[in-house]
Amino acid sequence: MSKTKNEKKRGVIIGRFQPYHLGHHNAVKNILAEMDELVIVIGSSDDSYNLQNPFTSGERLEIISGALKKDGLYEKCFIAQVPDVNENSLWTSKIISYCPTFEVVYTNNPLVRQLFEKAGYRTKKMVSNLKDIDGVKIRQLMLSGKDWKKLVPASAADYLEKIGAEQRIKAIIEKEEKE
Repeated sequence: MSKTKNEKKRGVIIGRFQPYHLGHHNAVKNILAEMDELVIVIGSSDDSYNLQNPFTSGERLEIISGALKKDGLYEKCFIAQVPDVNENSLWTSKIISYCPTFEVVYTNNPLVRQLFEKAGYRTKKMVSNLKDIDGVKIRQLMLSGKDWKKLVPASAADYLEKIGAEQRIKAIIEKEEKE
C-alpha cells in the first residue's frame, strides 16, 4: 500500500535500555534521519532491581525522554513500555499491540529480525556511529566505580547519579552474592 502525502514513515526500535546510552541515542538520530517518527520500545518493562535489569521501566522512560528532549527529538518519538512474555512466538504480537503502527523494525538482533520478517515487517540494521558501548559494560563500570558517564547522554548521567545508580548496582550484587 502506498503512502499518501500526509502519512508519516514510522520505524521502531526495541531494547531494554539498561541504561539508555550514546550508542542508542546515536542510532535514534540516524533512524530519524530517514524516518519521520520512531517508536522506542522499552522491553522487559516488568523487570527491575536485578543485575541484568537494574532500572525500572519508569526510570528508563525518564532517561530516554530527557535525552530526546535535550536534542529536540522528543516530538518525533513515541515511547512504549512492554513487559516480557517469555515466548518468542507471542512476543511480536505483544510488541505490535502495545505500539502505534510502524513500518520498519530497526534491529541488530538476528532473532528479532527473523520474528518480525515472519510477521510481514521490513527490517533494517540499526546503525550507530559509536562502537563498543553497551549496557553490560556501563553497569560493570558503575560497579567498579570507573568513569561510565561519558558513555551516556549528559542528561542520563545526571538522572542516574540522582537515583544512585552505582549504589543500586552494588546493592544488587551484594544481595545476589548472599543468596
